[in-house]
Amino acid sequence: MLLLLALILFAGAIAALGAAFAKEQPQGLARALEALERSGHAGQELVDEVDPPFAERILAPFQARALTLGRRLTGADKAERLRRRLDLAGNPQGWTVDRVLSMKVLFAVILPIVVLAYGAMLGGSPTTLVVIAIAAAALGFMGPDLYLQNKSAHRADQIRRSLADAVDLLTISVEAGLGFDAAVQQVARNTDGPVAEEFSRVLREMQLGMSRSDALKAMGARSNVEDLNTFVGSMVQADAFGIPIGQVLRVQSSEIRVKRRQYAEEKAQQVPVKIMIPLILFILPCLFVVVMGPAVLNAIDAFNGN
Repeated sequence: MLLLLALILFAGAIAALGAAFAKEQPQGLARALEALERSGHAGQELVDEVDPPFAERILAPFQARALTLGRRLTGADKAERLRRRLDLAGNPQGWTVDRVLSMKVLFAVILPIVVLAYGAMLGGSPTTLVVIAIAAAALGFMGPDLYLQNKSAHRADQIRRSLADAVDLLTISVEAGLGFDAAVQQVARNTDGPVAEEFSRVLREMQLGMSRSDALKAMGARSNVEDLNTFVGSMVQADAFGIPIGQVLRVQSSEIRVKRRQYAEEKAQQVPVKIMIPLILFILPCLFVVVMGPAVLNAIDAFNGN
């Protein structure tokens, strides 16, 4: 029952946070369209102004205060580092710098409260509860950073795996007679994953007036994958010096495939070292219990004279 109550409290806290962060204010054209759609519902808007929902009355001010406190705690340069982490993580839907800062504060406050409530129901000592609450606050404050770091590592691994195939398709398209922009469009349309998303963003930036070199450099800046940065550098130099892009793409495709095979071999060589920890901590003790358990019991009976 105590565990069920603690889970209910934690689920309620997560639901409150979700309600606080679920609704975003529309910007630009979406905001204008929403205003036109609401033009025939002025009466309902007046009712909402008189009696705003719970999220606007309670959770929105709490979120604003958490954002202010998060800016004070993180410092002036933290926003740029968070923006960099969001770029490396692929800019998850709904995640902004302000939202991450407010989430850090809210998790640092709510998680210790839930832990203290659960520890008090179990009857823990005050010293233990204080230590656990401090650890929970630190974990809650660092939780969004850990999530973004894990998301960045997973995205970088996906880019390493799919970049060679994307460059192969880009090479085939260019050698078939398409221009570089049309070949990039083919890659973005016929593939999926982080590489396709990055190529789609490159096309959108070029349509907005950014030069090809600047769009490719921006794509390289949004990733920490060495193979992608090397590919971007080669494309920028080929565009600057007038080198045939098909030849450069053919060389880059071959090099990226070699690096991908080397990366796979490196990961395979790390498996014996990584499997040693669960082997020693979990598998071998169980094996010793099964193999040595009967012998130990027989020895105990023999010493007791049974």
